[in-house]
Amino acid sequence: MAGASNILIALAALCWGISGGIAGILLDDGWDAAVVSFYRGFVGLLFALGWLLLQRRHSGLNSKRLWFWSVVAGLGVAGNFTFYFLSIEYGNVAVAATLMYCAPVFVYLVSFALKLERPTAAKWLAIALVMVGIVLLTKLYAISASGLSLIGVGTGLLAGLSYAAFIFGFKYAAPHGSPQAVLSVAFTVLAIALLLPTDISQAVSVVSAPELPLFVALGILGAGLSFLLYVVGIKHAAPALASMVAMVEPITATLFGAAVLNESLGVIQMVGMGIILLTVTALSVSSR
Repeated sequence: MAGASNILIALAALCWGISGGIAGILLDDGWDAAVVSFYRGFVGLLFALGWLLLQRRHSGLNSKRLWFWSVVAGLGVAGNFTFYFLSIEYGNVAVAATLMYCAPVFVYLVSFALKLERPTAAKWLAIALVMVGIVLLTKLYAISASGLSLIGVGTGLLAGLSYAAFIFGFKYAAPHGSPQAVLSVAFTVLAIALLLPTDISQAVSVVSAPELPLFVALGILGAGLSFLLYVVGIKHAAPALASMVAMVEPITATLFGAAVLNESLGVIQMVGMGIILLTVTALSVSSR
């Protein structure tokens, strides 16, 4: 089961990486980040509700723990979608995806504060290396010359914080019901949360827009299919190992950005990305 779970999580991360590239195309076409986020979640909600209607037995919807952790997961995904797309809008796909994968660092810092993890010199060194990697990747030392903005960097890090929240949400909701029930509750919360900042007139115009197939593909790959694979996989996988396997996403997003969106990274930025990915992987492997 562990091997199959890792494959499912890797496939989910592959879908997320491609969806980040699709979002980049939509944002370049002038669509608002909130509208893109909303449609990604809304299509995912339709996907989950359809699955739930077909398989309603043993859903676990009478479990208070399922509802609580699914709501946490939904809020985490809402924040992740929104901040990730804002980071793409003010930066690029590769940087946004890599910053989002600083999530394990946030997990460690919270764990230190709550005394769930014992701080060690090696862990503090790893966190410091990730910070160095962020500075190199985002060129914070020359922010005006890097083509990025502090908004792009900040929202990328907030996407990582939100990512950490939905990891825990889905992990603790999964044992209390079916994947389709967990996703239905989480995506309902997500859709409501994302509807508030959305430009309704622009959201309605998507239905008749030529980019509609891209919105549908974004929702299926970025929410419906990917989270189905993820929730099934995370049920039998350790969160640390899951976050390591999910490193497929920033790599996929970077390759998509370079191949389709003509984005490029300098040598120093590539070094920064490598430091972040290697260090976060090491943190994940050594985690409890």
